[in-house]
Amino acid sequence: MAMKIRLARGGSKKRPFYSIVAADSRMPRDGRFIEKLGTYNPLLAKDSEERVKMDLERVQYWLGQGAQPTDRVSRMLEAAGVLAKKERNNPKKAVPGKKAQDRAEEKAAKAAEAAEAAAAPAEEAAEE
Repeated sequence: MAMKIRLARGGSKKRPFYSIVAADSRMPRDGRFIEKLGTYNPLLAKDSEERVKMDLERVQYWLGQGAQPTDRVSRMLEAAGVLAKKERNNPKKAVPGKKAQDRAEEKAAKAAEAAEAAAAPAEEAAEE
């Protein structure tokens, strides 16, 4: 059975609250799980101790059994010191999307036209 350590969403609309669970990877996100390992409350401040709570002994047990943490859970485990930090490479992280690039090009073209239009009367006045 392929095991995952992942987040199961709870809480009401626009007020997320997550349980960190060990579940079969074939089960739905908020569906059946084998064991609850902790909680995650993203609404709390990042430096709050109540934001992420985990039973690290049980997490270690499931990792030993071959459970694979999801990306978000693995980041939490790295912060807790359970897992070694992975090298992540996202070279496109700071590059804006295609539409944003198109808008920036249009804005630059309009600014260049406005600068040319403003410069043309000044040149004519200088010639006289």
